Amino acid sequence: MTTTQLALRDRTQSLIGGEPSDANLNRYLHGIPGVDAVGLEQRAAGLGSRSIKTTSKAWALDRIISLIDLTTLEGADTPGKVRSLVAKAMTPDAADMSTPRVAAVCVYGDMVPYAVEALGSAHSAGRDDGINVAAVATAFPSGRASLAVKLSDTSDAVAAGADEIDMVIDRGAFLSGRYGQVFDEIVAVKEACRRADGSFAHLKVILETGELNTYDNIRRASWLAILAGGDFIKTSTGKVAPAATLPVTLSMLEVVRDWHRLTGVKIGVKPAGGIRASKDAIKYLVTVAETVGEEWLTPHLFRFGASSLLNDVLLQRQKMTSGHYSGPDYVTID
Repeated sequence: MTTTQLALRDRTQSLIGGEPSDANLNRYLHGIPGVDAVGLEQRAAGLGSRSIKTTSKAWALDRIISLIDLTTLEGADTPGKVRSLVAKAMTPDAADMSTPRVAAVCVYGDMVPYAVEALGSAHSAGRDDGINVAAVATAFPSGRASLAVKLSDTSDAVAAGADEIDMVIDRGAFLSGRYGQVFDEIVAVKEACRRADGSFAHLKVILETGELNTYDNIRRASWLAILAGGDFIKTSTGKVAPAATLPVTLSMLEVVRDWHRLTGVKIGVKPAGGIRASKDAIKYLVTVAETVGEEWLTPHLFRFGASSLLNDVLLQRQKMTSGHYSGPDYVTID
């Protein structure tokens, strides 16, 4: 077991009062207060109904762009499509060079080299003004593979230049109560995110909330992912309905808030899948600000996993500048 894995186990042991076994994790996770579903949904609806001023909307649109993981995750992806995606990430609106760049491009692991090459000097390399390359891994989207395959999937993407890894948890193991197995897999994947220089690619843990069935399960899975070393918790793969919803994201943000109060450590949140309109994305910004604070509205702590959202934001942004909407050929088709 590596130093990192031992450190994660030690931290977890101190919090749950023992080894991260199924029994101890079950006792700890089921000891977390249950979710008031009605209250959660009412609060999400209230936050989603907030109106913002025109000046705030202009800021919000730019902030949304800067928080987007521009994504293509299709079996028909090609190097050419990835290069086109990168070009859009670098210059979202060629007619307005004041438009912010997105936070990252998100692709399958075998597409990482093409994304890194296309980004060139725009590749983040840890800079605040750069664009990250995120790779989905661990037999995305199902997670149905051996641990050896999942770790190889992850380490290959990191070796190819991925800055971030979006892994999927084993939902079958989680729903069966095999929390120790889920914990151990996340810890192992975190170790596989280690680069040659000893630093780590950031790990986003996808819960696939649409398959977890209840808010209580989503809360427990969020705690489990953080205990095991996830840097971000992410709602969905985008391949299962329902994907991201405002109540689910609010529930995950509350876990992040409580973790920060408990440990002082900030964890990121990424709603992904189904967020296509600017007006909906703004609701998420409000929810983040009201739940964990505006300091979370940075690419280091909040992302939108999206492909078509950027187009709508660009159209809304152009409307605020010119007073009218552009035609359908104003933005590229993803």
